[in-house]
Amino acid sequence: MTHQFPSIPRRRVVTALVAGLGLSLALSACGGSSNPLSSGGGSASPGSNKALVIGSADFTESQIVAELYAGALNAAGVQATTKPNIGAREVYYKAVQDGSVDVVPDYTGNLLLFLDSKATQVSASDIASALPGKLPKGLGILDPAKAEDKDAMVVTKATATKYSLSSIADMSKVCSDLVIGAPATFQQRAYGLPGLKDKYNCVPKQFQSFSDGGGPVTLKALLQNDIQVADIFTTTPSIPDNDLVVLDDPKNNFIAQQVVPLVNTANLSDAAKKALNAVSAKLTTTDLINLNRSVSGNQKQSPADAAKAWLKDKGLAS
Repeated sequence: MTHQFPSIPRRRVVTALVAGLGLSLALSACGGSSNPLSSGGGSASPGSNKALVIGSADFTESQIVAELYAGALNAAGVQATTKPNIGAREVYYKAVQDGSVDVVPDYTGNLLLFLDSKATQVSASDIASALPGKLPKGLGILDPAKAEDKDAMVVTKATATKYSLSSIADMSKVCSDLVIGAPATFQQRAYGLPGLKDKYNCVPKQFQSFSDGGGPVTLKALLQNDIQVADIFTTTPSIPDNDLVVLDDPKNNFIAQQVVPLVNTANLSDAAKKALNAVSAKLTTTDLINLNRSVSGNQKQSPADAAKAWLKDKGLAS
């Protein structure tokens, strides 16, 4: 039986809504050059009794990861509360920077591009290495997780078989026969149609825009063969639930997007860092898919309940 789940809202930078704020933050952020984890910021001292505030962006996956962080901290004896649905990156970044939030889950590639729109790093290791030097004093990142959530070119197994597709490089050979479905912004974004043309010489037969971010409408069009390729986030449960094929990206058109704690170092003790890094050490992309399914699928768990079960299963909480 085919299961369909609500789409996970996209987490690209919403410059049209908060362009002025985003620009000012990006400009100020690019001035830092040292690793802020080696020097604290603000007035609170690490290890103080102040409860850490764990924020999240305005989409389900971010809320789940925030609950993972808070649950692991509390289990380690570090008091923490959550503050969900803060908003887009421009908003939650400012909240971490001004200290109203201590920790928020982010994604390495998009965070780097937010801080430096001209950044050229694409691999997980290069992006993680570049990030600390782009953050201003008082902000830092901890260990990135293996878990990634990024755009992907996805096809049905029938389409993959018909055209012998396992990678976007394979797709480029038959691109003129294929209709690609994605959000309207895919037409202009560097990783969208321009990136496919530049890196793979892939110009599709047609582009079909969808507004559900790789959700049920996009999925239906893909399964009905109205489109042959869809832009769907890699942690969307509909990919494994419908036996879809994620095409490899050997030229890194879609840069690495590891889940990473973005932190204000002012009130972050060594015990807190250890607890957060323990989450990153165990969190995988498959875990994110299953957590998203638990919350957005038939189970309808709350992010807190889904996180609690995962933490117990991984031995990070009792």
